[in-house]
Amino acid sequence: MGKKYAVSWSGGKDAALALYEAQTQGLHISCLLTMFAPDGFTLAHRIPREIVLEQARALNLPLVEGIATWDTYEDEFLQVLLQLKEKGTSGCIFGDIDIEEHIQWCQNICREAGLAALHPLYGKTQKQLLERFLALDFVSVIILVQLDKLGAEYIGKPLNADLISQFSQKDISPAGEFGEYHTLVVNGPIFQTASLQEKILSLKPRVITRQGYAFWDLANIILPDK
Repeated sequence: MGKKYAVSWSGGKDAALALYEAQTQGLHISCLLTMFAPDGFTLAHRIPREIVLEQARALNLPLVEGIATWDTYEDEFLQVLLQLKEKGTSGCIFGDIDIEEHIQWCQNICREAGLAALHPLYGKTQKQLLERFLALDFVSVIILVQLDKLGAEYIGKPLNADLISQFSQKDISPAGEFGEYHTLVVNGPIFQTASLQEKILSLKPRVITRQGYAFWDLANIILPDK
């Protein structure tokens, strides 16, 4: 077997498209890598561990988990990368698009761990990637917004061409690269079941606002039977 790669998995659209592009290029994906806060939610997207595990099952990939706060994130992420390196992983795939600071961070931490950092979305415009994401029939929903950029009414809306057109009229990056919005991917060409889509899209979001953000409270959602 050739080289093995992990995918830095946020649960959102960019990670999903990066995974798809990597597989399309023939890379062997061995696992997803997700960092959780001590409360069991992903740090940026606030997705509960149970939903990330459901995504991993639908993708038929094992989930490698780390636990960190924002203050300890870099050190803990490095420790997980070093563990993957010991198990034969050659590199890590990231969904960053065009923020050079983020890309450089990924390159630096992977270099420290002795791994390659791959950015399959780099070099494309955000508009091109959004169009490709939708053309491939990925399904995602908005789960978090910055309230000074977007209203809470966007929570729970599927990401589609109409929504992207609305975003183009606002002072935000089209793909939300500066954290203006985050998504949860629930289906697409790399998913082997639509059960997560069926469950999530049938729900009315319970929206919580906190510290300038609105997010979908995804805790205690009963997922489909395995």
